Amino acid sequence: MASHDDLPTPPPAAPLRPAGPVVGVSGHLRHAIAMRLVSLTSGPGAPRLNYDTPDGDPGLFGPDAACWHVHGDFTSMMIGGVSALLLQSLHPLAMAGVWDHSTFRQDVMGRLRRTATFIGGTTFGNTADAQALLERVRRIHLQVKGTAPDGRAYAAYDPALLTWVHVAETSSFLRSYLVYKDPTFSRADQDRYYSEVARIAIALGARDVPTSVAQIQDYLEAMRAQLSASDRTAEVVRVLRNLPAPFAGARVFSGLLFRAGIDLLPEWSQTMLGFEDRAAIRRLTVRPAVRHMAQIARWSMRNSVAHRARRRALATPAVGVTEPSLER
Repeated sequence: MASHDDLPTPPPAAPLRPAGPVVGVSGHLRHAIAMRLVSLTSGPGAPRLNYDTPDGDPGLFGPDAACWHVHGDFTSMMIGGVSALLLQSLHPLAMAGVWDHSTFRQDVMGRLRRTATFIGGTTFGNTADAQALLERVRRIHLQVKGTAPDGRAYAAYDPALLTWVHVAETSSFLRSYLVYKDPTFSRADQDRYYSEVARIAIALGARDVPTSVAQIQDYLEAMRAQLSASDRTAEVVRVLRNLPAPFAGARVFSGLLFRAGIDLLPEWSQTMLGFEDRAAIRRLTVRPAVRHMAQIARWSMRNSVAHRARRRALATPAVGVTEPSLER
């Protein structure tokens, strides 16, 4: 489904490091919450990346980029990710690739962690790691091909399919950011965001990638005729509705994320997925709860990959050549 599905699974990454000494009840509580939240997106099933070095390396975009703002908020990215998976599941060829080649149904948390690593690595990672991730995904795409139930051939490297996956994903991330982090994010910055992240899609082989809010809206409207819900779509919904609980209380957290992801979907896709009932009630109840949850997440995550990458990018450069730290 996503263009970066099924990255290889190395050993668990190093545990989250606090920005400074963990002191007092408040410090220990912040670190405990952060550790549990980060376990949803890193750990077993996620490649290791180095966000701390080399000094002065801005990565592919740098800290002034619009995508650093959008991709830097943990809660809105989690919700946007769920919404993107639901939207992507409506494309029959994208679903065929998931069904035939992905471990999504058996290892949903590993798949979500690999997706988070790809987004985090290409956004915040050092240049060598970001390029290594792109190259790894391009190699994987060459192996993902087959025939959908309707007889059509599909391939993960199909430029049109790559564009669909990219648009479903990035439009969901931006919608979530506007709802849960910064509703004042200007239209010019939104256009800048789409223009920036188009570079990733193009690097993977996508073509005719929309690069503005208006182009994204036109693209989604034009794609509606190619989308449909199926038994496979229903299985994606079932898996996301019943995410594993890696820590105590995670079930409540993931249930809220699932409902928030539904709420973010365009109305026409909510109808296709059978979620049109109680949409207004869901919005009134879910959004306040998520905003409260987001405040706690932001308070606790004082050493996120975005924070670490900013320190790296703004540090005085060291002399030398950087090798990718991505495990192979």
